[in-house]
Amino acid sequence: MNLHLLIELFGYLGSVLVVISMLMTSVMKLRIINTIGSTIFATYALIIHSYPTALMNFCLVLINLYNMRKLSVNGQTYTTVELKPDDAFLQFFISHYREDILKYFPDFTGAGSADRVFLTLCGDSPAGVSIGHYAGETAMHLSLDYSTPMYRDCSVASHLYQDLKNMGIQELIGDRNVKEHTEYLKKMGYRDDGGVFRKTL
Repeated sequence: MNLHLLIELFGYLGSVLVVISMLMTSVMKLRIINTIGSTIFATYALIIHSYPTALMNFCLVLINLYNMRKLSVNGQTYTTVELKPDDAFLQFFISHYREDILKYFPDFTGAGSADRVFLTLCGDSPAGVSIGHYAGETAMHLSLDYSTPMYRDCSVASHLYQDLKNMGIQELIGDRNVKEHTEYLKKMGYRDDGGVFRKTL
């Protein structure tokens, strides 16, 4: 394999990563993958002496880094709001995201019997909803622990879990629903206790 072909493949790799980034529903993942792709393509452009293309891609890298910084700062502005199970906005949220919710919580039927319902906001944008049922004085079973696609980077849950801990909740119980949700539970620090996932706060 000659050097010219390797350089061409390097350029194609950058282009492919930029295209893949556009398919991401998570804004942070989009920015990260786009930054990597743009860096590779800018380097390729320098190698082939296409300086305007290199400049454009380096500008994209700087824009991505700036926006990732903003996203990181905004990640500290999450707010948890408690709702009633029959709250009109909650019903709208569930209806709007029902198809996506059922992918991860196929047994979910609604919030009617919930003891506590929490809406997490990022700034003024709804980022997730969690529905809890008490399983003892200090334990809570989350029958729904859902984040919208844009905020599906575990930051919503991390904020909520800290708020629940401040409310006196010491243990969370999660459902083994589908493979993707099981992987999420493990990522968030739940342990498999005989088929029941538990997390100590």
